[in-house]
Amino acid sequence: MAREIDRKGFLKAAVAGTASVAAASLLGGAVFAQDNEAETVNEFQGKKKFAGIGSVRNVTEDIYYIGASEKRTQLFENVYPIPRGVAYNSYVILDEKTALVDTVDRSVVGQFFENLIAVLGDRPLDYLIVDHMEPDHSSAISEVLVRYPEAKVVCTEAAAAMLNNFFACDISDRSVIVTEGDTLSTGKHTLTFVLAPMVHWPEVMMSYDDVSGILFSADAFGSFGALNGNLFADEVNFETEWLPDARRYYTNIVGKYGSNVQDVLAKAATVDIKMLCPTHGPVWRENLGWILDKYDKWSSYTPEEQAVMIVYGSVYGGTESAANMVAAQLSKKGIANVSVYDVSKSHVSELIAEAFRCSHIILASMTYNMGIFTPMKNFLLDLEAHNLQNRTFSLIENGSWSPAAADLMKEITDRLAGSRYAGEKVTFFSSPNNNTYEELNTLAVAVIDSLSGDGAEEAEAVENAAATRWVCTVCGYVYEGEELPEDYVCPICGVGADKFVKEEEE
Repeated sequence: MAREIDRKGFLKAAVAGTASVAAASLLGGAVFAQDNEAETVNEFQGKKKFAGIGSVRNVTEDIYYIGASEKRTQLFENVYPIPRGVAYNSYVILDEKTALVDTVDRSVVGQFFENLIAVLGDRPLDYLIVDHMEPDHSSAISEVLVRYPEAKVVCTEAAAAMLNNFFACDISDRSVIVTEGDTLSTGKHTLTFVLAPMVHWPEVMMSYDDVSGILFSADAFGSFGALNGNLFADEVNFETEWLPDARRYYTNIVGKYGSNVQDVLAKAATVDIKMLCPTHGPVWRENLGWILDKYDKWSSYTPEEQAVMIVYGSVYGGTESAANMVAAQLSKKGIANVSVYDVSKSHVSELIAEAFRCSHIILASMTYNMGIFTPMKNFLLDLEAHNLQNRTFSLIENGSWSPAAADLMKEITDRLAGSRYAGEKVTFFSSPNNNTYEELNTLAVAVIDSLSGDGAEEAEAVENAAATRWVCTVCGYVYEGEELPEDYVCPICGVGADKFVKEEEE
């Protein structure tokens, strides 16, 4: 006898394969016959509730975008502000066999299923390709598996384990486990799978279609920002309106894993990519070299621009005055587009993104309880956590009776690979005076001299930074250094040094 269950109960039953006809009908469009004989009905049952199929777009003649955008969420991953919203991208290949490439976040799951059903029509779903298991791309998987019980799940071994962790879902009888270079034919299209561990989870892969030249790139080449009807990057003013969010997305989400991104870029260079289809943000079909160059710079920790950012931490205004004074000196001497940030008011994700953009960073901090002003310390530790490298720093400290901030800041910046320093530290007590003004002027000259000569130095620093690489065989994390410490523990998966292998030079 059919019985009613709530949504939570439905999902629990669904992944166990025991959902009843009545339970399935609560979601519309998925009806299961009795005696465990499942039959998918691809017509959405009842009145459409969401934005509907208007967001479906052709990527190519037989590849469709069926994702959705939303602007209600305030914080992505409950950390990063997204005032422009975010897009959750999913794609369908209609061939002799049908394939769904990734799903979406639970916030847009209703529109996603309307779109999926509209594109498939009466056809079954043959394959669900899981490039990335993070919940903003996998939340609809359990429901897809219930609605389309014949669909095979194509994923890495690590992703299969995560599926079970997330949904208590055993897919062993319907999974196609793939690894580097494996292929899948849907008829006209052949997908080749490219492993991309730690870009930015260990199970990640990308899927390359040899017919269209599309690289379904998971989180790589993505961006914060909702799609306002325009699907393609060439349909928007990407450089002026989207680049800051693309930079902030990469540097904060993926920035720590530069060496892994470099590995993926090297693989990408071996195939003829005509289009990039990420899981967030616009699709790239023109000027791919431009966005690939940005990723190359960001992932190699090469400054995107020869530019200066000033970050200050101030309580009563003295340190703020010093920051503004050195900014004015730089401007008077011809340096354009100097960026000045109050570390207490600027979200750290914006500061991280700017640090990846700029070659020179001036840090000005008051001394707080004989230490670094707390928001400044947190920012510097975040820089370290995101693995920033190859930057030129200048230091300014304020201490009403016992300045200490500069040396403590230097302890942290010294730990960043390739750090250099322009000028001597500037120290003052409580508020700047005439002597401070002269020292800040001298510091500005040193920064300008460094800017003018940094081109060759930056290239040399990046070249010299290429140390021996040790790769974790469990999750793919890369440690760089001539020797791997015997007591080293992988920061991602927690295994010891015995699970690392030395990467052989080509």
